[in-house]
Amino acid sequence: MITDDRTDRTWTPAADRYATTDYRRAGRSGLALPPISLGLWQNFGADRPLATPRAILRRAFDLGVTHIDLANNYGPPHGAAETTFGAVLASDLRPYRDELLISTKAGYDMWPGPYGDGGSRKYLVASLDQSLRRTGLDYVDVFYSHRRDPDTPLEETMGALDAVVRAGKALYVGISNYSPADTARAAELLADLGTPLTLHQPRYSIFDRHVEAGVLDAAAAAGAGVAVFSPLAQGRLTDRYLHGVPEGSRATRSAYLSSEDVTQDLVDRAKALDEIAGARGQTLAQLALRWVLRDTRVTTALIGASSVAQLEANLQALSGPDLTAEELTAVERWAAPSGGTL
Repeated sequence: MITDDRTDRTWTPAADRYATTDYRRAGRSGLALPPISLGLWQNFGADRPLATPRAILRRAFDLGVTHIDLANNYGPPHGAAETTFGAVLASDLRPYRDELLISTKAGYDMWPGPYGDGGSRKYLVASLDQSLRRTGLDYVDVFYSHRRDPDTPLEETMGALDAVVRAGKALYVGISNYSPADTARAAELLADLGTPLTLHQPRYSIFDRHVEAGVLDAAAAAGAGVAVFSPLAQGRLTDRYLHGVPEGSRATRSAYLSSEDVTQDLVDRAKALDEIAGARGQTLAQLALRWVLRDTRVTTALIGASSVAQLEANLQALSGPDLTAEELTAVERWAAPSGGTL
C-alpha cells in the first residue's frame, strides 16, 4: 500500500526549467522529447513511501524532464507505478499537465486469463482504460504496444493503436521490442490507417547493441523516433558493480537481473570504461548515457532513479563536450560488437 504524505503543498516548479535542455524531435513528427527521460519501471511501486518518487518526479520536472514513461505492469505490484504517478499528478503536477508527455504501454502479463496479455484489441483497449483510471489522466500522450505478440495478427494490434487515438485516449502511438521487419510492417499498417508510428522503444546500451542490426534503421525509415531503455544495462554500466555484487543491489532482488548476470567479463569491461569516463570528468553512467545519445536516430534515453541525487547525477551526462573520435574508439574496445549483445 502506498504511504501518502502530502503535507508539503508549497512546491512550484523551477522558473528556468526549460533554460538548458535541448529537446530532440521524434523522427518526422512534431513531438519533441528531452534527451534523457524518466522511466518508472522500477523504484515507483507500492514497496516504498510516496515521498521518494514524489521528490524525484518534482525534481525531474524542475530540470526540464518533461517525458515520463510508464507501463501497465510496472510496480510492484502490477499497476502500482501508474497509481504512484497518479498520486503525484493529483498533489503536484496537475496544473502542468500540458507541459508533460506521459506514455504507457501494454503487451506483457497484466491480469489472469486469455485477455490479460498479448496484442489483441480486447487487451490493449481494456489495459489503456485501466491505465487512465490509475493515473487520473483523460488521455496519454503516447500509447505503446509493448511487444510483438506472435499469436495476434499485426493488423489487429495496429488497428487497436489506431482506435485508441481516434477515441481520444492517446495522441501518438509507438511500439516496443519489435524486430526490424515487424517495425517496418507496423509502420506501414499504421500509415495506411492514418495514425503514423511516432516512437519505437528498444533496449540499447554499450553492452547491448542489437538495435544497430536493423532496428534503428527501420525506425528512421518509418520516420519514427527512438526512446531507448536500459541504457545503463540495469546498473552494470554504473559504479554499482565495479567491485562485486553488493547486498541489497538490484542483482540480489530483481526478477530481471541476477548476480549471475554480473559476470567478471562485464565487470572488467565496466572498469575499463570507467577509466575512460574519469578521463573526461564523468562517471561511468554519464559516459554510457552520452554514448547512446551520440546516435542522432536516438531521440531520448530512459533512465530510472531511486533518489533525487541519482537523478541529478545522471542528468549531468548532458553537460560537457561530445565524445571525441578517440574516445569512441576507446569505448569500442570494451563494448559489445555492433549489432550484438554481451
